[in-house]
Amino acid sequence: MNICMVGAGYVGLVSAACFSDFGWTVTCVDKDPERLAEMKAGRSPIYEPGLEALMERNIKAGRLLFTDELGPAVADADVVFLAVGTPMRRGDGYADLSYVFTAVEEAAPHLQGFTVVTTKSTVPVGTSREIERRLKAKRPDAEVAVCSNPEFLREGSAIQDFTHPDRVLVGTDDARAREVMGRLYKPLALRGSSVMFVERESAELAKYAANAFLALKISFINEIADLCENLGADVQEVASAIGKDRRIGDKFLHPGPGYGGSCFPKDVSALIRTAREAKSPVSIVEQVDRVNHERKLAMAIRVVEAAGGSVRNKTIAVLGLTFKPNTDDMRDAPSLVIVPMLQERGATVRACDPQGRRQAEPLLPGITWCENALEAAEGADVLVVITEWNEFRALDLEAVKVRMKGKTIVDLRNVFDADAAREFGFTYTGIGRKNTSASNTASRDETGETMLHVAQAAK
Repeated sequence: MNICMVGAGYVGLVSAACFSDFGWTVTCVDKDPERLAEMKAGRSPIYEPGLEALMERNIKAGRLLFTDELGPAVADADVVFLAVGTPMRRGDGYADLSYVFTAVEEAAPHLQGFTVVTTKSTVPVGTSREIERRLKAKRPDAEVAVCSNPEFLREGSAIQDFTHPDRVLVGTDDARAREVMGRLYKPLALRGSSVMFVERESAELAKYAANAFLALKISFINEIADLCENLGADVQEVASAIGKDRRIGDKFLHPGPGYGGSCFPKDVSALIRTAREAKSPVSIVEQVDRVNHERKLAMAIRVVEAAGGSVRNKTIAVLGLTFKPNTDDMRDAPSLVIVPMLQERGATVRACDPQGRRQAEPLLPGITWCENALEAAEGADVLVVITEWNEFRALDLEAVKVRMKGKTIVDLRNVFDADAAREFGFTYTGIGRKNTSASNTASRDETGETMLHVAQAAK
């Protein structure tokens, strides 16, 4: 089976590498010459554990190809995947489908024989039918079926998610397309993975609904963490207790500074807009979106209050900037709100991130970049954990104490043992733990409006 993957970004590249490892021939089409050169050499332009090894193996076997020529790749394909970006449109929060429709327009003249055109990008409900309309208008003679096949990949564990999925979702009402997509995913079906065939609208909405629900879980446990602090409970104990309930599950019940990344913020926003247009507002999801933006503001305030009410002329060591560990993705990362807010209040920021510097540096000017956590802690008044990279969990707190000027830790991911930190003489502030000293409520001080402006700009 021949596959054309239009777009070699995160979703496209991971999907292409995994499909080629099934034995299919996959041609990735991308217009960026620098990215193409990297990928042809077996180097991934994104950080994802295990991806380069997968690419190298299948490039060597001749199953994974890269090109900037769309025509031949589409002409040879049994399945054409649309894996281009659908960023959040500024002003209304809706998904920008311009890249999708441009790809459709460019691919249409080259379709030969029966071809399945499939959206792999996250797209609003009705997009597949609009693609079908455009294809028929441009190529009424083409034998084509349009499907929706959303991805459910977690950055940092995307290969495992692709090869051992909870489910594969295919939206189609065409019998031939169902046969082709069933054959495409047969290697997974043979392993016992569920391949679900549904209506196209159901597949498109399911992706948004899944991400909105996970975002809801994150916001829920963050608010429970705040409640725990005020009542003397421990959020980790509460999360563990409710997570044992199989109806709830223990995933996404880890409190922190709010969600970010390439999916949750834009998908939540797009679902809200879709629901409003359909005159079926999703008020719970709207509240999740608001709570998450306020959460990032509150975390910056927490750092300020832990520092004694002011960070002016103080040095803040920041550990982790990416929106989550095991990725270099900075999209909508909490650090993009927290760090500028601290800088606006007069703080000097020393930061380190195992993989995020290349992406973060242009987004966070004025930071002193450090190679590791101990270097970042040098001369710092306050140490703040924003991203829970594993290497921070085993940090030698005694060595940290020697290097720091102050003795305050603000652990926004609960990576450290609170009692151990206090035994070393630190003033420790965690999330949802007893005896945390910093308030989680954004105070309305003289800089409140400025801080809110920074947060909105980051959004």
